[in-house]
Amino acid sequence: MALESHGGRLAARALKAAGVECVFTLSGGHVMGIYDGCLDEGIKVVDVRHEQAAVHAADAWARLNPGKVGVAILTAGPGVTDGVTGVANAWRANSPIVVFGGQGPFSNLRRGSLQEMDHVSVMKPITKWADACYQTERIGEYVELAVRNALSGVPGPSFLEIPMDVLHAPVDLDDAPMPRFRDYRVASAAPSGLLAEAAEILAGAERPMLMAGTALRWSDGGPALIRFVEQTGIPCYTNGMGRGLLPMNHPGFFSTSRKQALGEADVVVLAGTPLDFRMRYGGSIGSDARIIQLDLDETLIGQNRSADVGLVGNLGVNLDELGAKLGALPDQFGPAWAAWSRRLRAAEDEAAAAQASQLNSDEVPVDPLRLCREIADFVATDDEMIVIGDGGDIVAQASKVLKVPPNGTWMDPGPLGTLGVGMPFALAAQLANPDRRVLIIYGDGSFGLNGFEYDTAVRFGLPIVGVVGNDGAWGQMMRPQAMIYGSDRLVATQLEYTRYDKVVEALGGHGEHVTEPGEIGPALQRAFDSGKPALVNVEMRRDVDGMKGSTYV
Repeated sequence: MALESHGGRLAARALKAAGVECVFTLSGGHVMGIYDGCLDEGIKVVDVRHEQAAVHAADAWARLNPGKVGVAILTAGPGVTDGVTGVANAWRANSPIVVFGGQGPFSNLRRGSLQEMDHVSVMKPITKWADACYQTERIGEYVELAVRNALSGVPGPSFLEIPMDVLHAPVDLDDAPMPRFRDYRVASAAPSGLLAEAAEILAGAERPMLMAGTALRWSDGGPALIRFVEQTGIPCYTNGMGRGLLPMNHPGFFSTSRKQALGEADVVVLAGTPLDFRMRYGGSIGSDARIIQLDLDETLIGQNRSADVGLVGNLGVNLDELGAKLGALPDQFGPAWAAWSRRLRAAEDEAAAAQASQLNSDEVPVDPLRLCREIADFVATDDEMIVIGDGGDIVAQASKVLKVPPNGTWMDPGPLGTLGVGMPFALAAQLANPDRRVLIIYGDGSFGLNGFEYDTAVRFGLPIVGVVGNDGAWGQMMRPQAMIYGSDRLVATQLEYTRYDKVVEALGGHGEHVTEPGEIGPALQRAFDSGKPALVNVEMRRDVDGMKGSTYV
C-alpha cells in the first residue's frame, strides 16, 4: 500500500537517514513542510529568534558531532539573507552544515512571488555546494548530495533550495528513491615515501615544534596527536579547533611561548594549521625553518609559504604513520628535543610570573585578567565543561589563561571572527550534551548581537551560563582607534555599562551583577546552581590604551 505524504516528509526522512537528530530554524511558511516531516521522523526542531543564530547553532552541532552535519532551515528572502553571516562563518571554520532555503513556488518562478530572490547565487561563494531541487521525488537525492559535499574532503557548508510547491507537493514515500548515506570523511594516508622523507627531516631536527589545528579535529585526530607527542616529546601548540585535543595539563602542551618557538624552531610540523593571518601568513616561522605540513586537501599544502613535505590525507592516520616511520629510525633526537622543551617551559613560567599581579589584582573596576583567572579557576573544577568564546579582547585574554578541561571542549567563531556565536553555539552544545555544563565568555559588544537567544534557552529549558566582561566599549576597536587617532577622537567605539543581567532576568533567566573581583566565583556558582539560563555581568576596567599589535594585519 502506498504511503502518501509530501516533500517535507521526504526531506525529513533523508535527514533521519543521514543521522540528523536536531534542526535549527526560525518559523517560515516556505519551509513548514520540513517541520511537519521532522515530527514524523522524530527529529527535534529548535526555533530561535534570528536566522543567523540558527546557522551558528548548526555550525556548533557539527563541531560537536564529528562525521555528522548540522542543519539549519531558513525561509525565503530575508530568512536566507539573515543566515548568510552564519554560513560564511562555517565556510571559514570548515564546519559541515546543510542549510535549507525556502523559495516561492516554482510555478511562479521569476514572476515576483513573496520573498523571491536568487538564493543559490548568493550562497555559492561561501559554500562548497549550492543548488536547488525542482522535483519532489528527487528531494532525498539532493539531500544526500548536500550532506556528501559538506562532509567530504575539507568540510564546509552546503545550501539546498526547495521551492514551496515542490516541497509541499504530494509524494509516495514508498516509491521515492532514498540514497544510502555513509561516512564521507577522508580516511587515507599519505604515500609511504613522503612519510619517510618527513620522518628523516624531523629526526634530524634539534628544535622542532608542532602546531595542531582545526583539520585535526575533523580527522578525529586527538588520540593520534597524544600518541605522537608522547612518543616523540615534541613541543605542541594548538589553535582553532585543535584547542583541547591535547590536554592542557599534558607535559607536551605549550601555549604562551609560541612566538619564540615559531621564530627559533628548525622544523615546524603544521597539523591542520593554515598559514593565515593567525600565523602571519607563514611569517611567524623562522626563514630557515623546514616545514612538514599535514592537511586534508592537496591545495592547502604550501599556501602562503612552501612546505618541504606535504602529507595529504586523514591527519590522525598520518600522525600515526609518521610516528611509526620515526620509530624505525635510530633515536637521534631525544636529548636535544628535551633541552629545547625545557627552554620553552622556562619561557612559559617567566610569562606566567609576569602576569601574576594582574591575575590576582583586587582592583575595582575588575582587571580583565583577574576576571579571566576567576573564570579559569571555575572551569578547572569541571573536567567536562564546554566553554565558548564570543568576543574580542576578553576572549583573546581568556584563551591565554583558561585551560580547556581534560574532557572538555573550547569553541570560538574561527578565522572569520564573527561576533554573536555565543548563545547559538551554546544552544547546540547543551542540546547535544544535556548532562554537561556550558559556559559562554562574552564581550559586552558581542552579547548585543544574539543575546536575545536567552529567550530560546528559556523556552527549551537549557541551563546555559554566560559571563560578560563589561568594559562599556568595543574594546578591540577602541584601543587601536585611540593609538592611531588619539584618545580624544574616539567615535563609534563606546558603550554603556549596561545591565545585561536584567535583560536575561526579564527573559526568564537568572541574572547576577558583579563589581568586586571576589564576587565573580560565587556568582558563577550561583548561576549554575539556579538551573536556569543565566548571565553574570562583570563590570571591568576600561583600558583605552595598551593595545599591542593589530588583529587586522
